[in-house]
Amino acid sequence: MPAVLPSLLSAAREAAAHQHYPQGALYMVATPIGNLADIGLRALHVLALADTVACEDTRHTGSLLQAYGLHKPLLAVHEHNEAEAAASVLERLRAGQRVAYVSDAGTPGLSDPGARLVAAVRSGDLRCVPVPGASSVTALLSVSGFTPQDPGHLGRFVFAGFLASKAAERQREIDRIGEDPRACVILEAPHRIEALAADLARLGERPLTVGRELTKQFEEVAQMPASGFPAWLAAQAQRQRGEFVLLVHARAVQEADTGVDEASRRILTLLLNELPLKSAVKLCAEITGLPRNGLYALALAMKAPE
Repeated sequence: MPAVLPSLLSAAREAAAHQHYPQGALYMVATPIGNLADIGLRALHVLALADTVACEDTRHTGSLLQAYGLHKPLLAVHEHNEAEAAASVLERLRAGQRVAYVSDAGTPGLSDPGARLVAAVRSGDLRCVPVPGASSVTALLSVSGFTPQDPGHLGRFVFAGFLASKAAERQREIDRIGEDPRACVILEAPHRIEALAADLARLGERPLTVGRELTKQFEEVAQMPASGFPAWLAAQAQRQRGEFVLLVHARAVQEADTGVDEASRRILTLLLNELPLKSAVKLCAEITGLPRNGLYALALAMKAPE
């Protein structure tokens, strides 16, 4: 691999150097979630340009950079020191440095640290530049059969990230997910996956797509009813290892769910073509006398995400 690195960095520079990379800016750089080959050429170029790489774990990021033939000064910015370390980043940015921020895997600032750092940089009237890349969320969605355009389902999804660690609070969160007709993406670590599986089983026949160790050597993707997740997990010992991303699929919308007859559905369709969703639902409720909740659920299913 070392013999390939100079040409890789050269290719990254050739592909990405035409864009302007301002000094005094924070670059939020997505890194691979497991497979080193998933690094973006622009991410490589930004990491090569950076004066400092701020990161969640200096040991992990040091090894990552070394794999690509890069050696940079590292600054630890993680969930336990994020507010304090932001001051050091701001100082570097005001001195004209380019600072790249990376988490241990994927896109920083979502479930990983980085959001407080971005907030501090923006409060300081300094620039933040996104450098997108690998994401476990979109990777799983792409192989789940999730279809926002399907009129039979509520085609929006919510991102829940990691649920609460305490059992009672986590169960309440899952109850709310079960009540929400939209699809929901959940992340989980291996040491908590059995407890999560037992709680998700309460959702019964609601379809579930499980992604384990995505992009890595032992990647596994499976679909099942939520009630079958604990048995699937217990069937093979290795299934309880690795990082998980899960999609609780959207609940199918039937007329019985919404209580909307065909004539009212037609009125709602016409209103949605002309008005924002909430306004269309409100006016349709006034015209038909139907409950807003059912009309709102149907409107979500009929109107693709903007």
